[in-house]
Amino acid sequence: MFTVKASLTHTPRRKRREVVENDAFAAFARRIIRAHGRRVATGDVEALRDLVALSSVIDDAIGEAVIGLRAFGYSWSEIGTRLGISKQAAQQRWGDKP
Repeated sequence: MFTVKASLTHTPRRKRREVVENDAFAAFARRIIRAHGRRVATGDVEALRDLVALSSVIDDAIGEAVIGLRAFGYSWSEIGTRLGISKQAAQQRWGDKP
């Protein structure tokens, strides 16, 4: 039988961090992505693949956000409206996700 040190499994309570407004956070993310593009444009061809890979990361984040909003009680219609697509299109794209 194995024993585990409590200090290795115990998660200390942390103070809540100040909430960053979503608009400000999104603006920050856009600045970072644009800056990455400018760095690649200065001749770092090896980083081009990393920049392109961000699109799949963004797609995954959108999917996670939609799934979370559905779990929070938002309808496909509300989500579709925010994305500028029909509720059917939103459901077809993200409805089969767990």
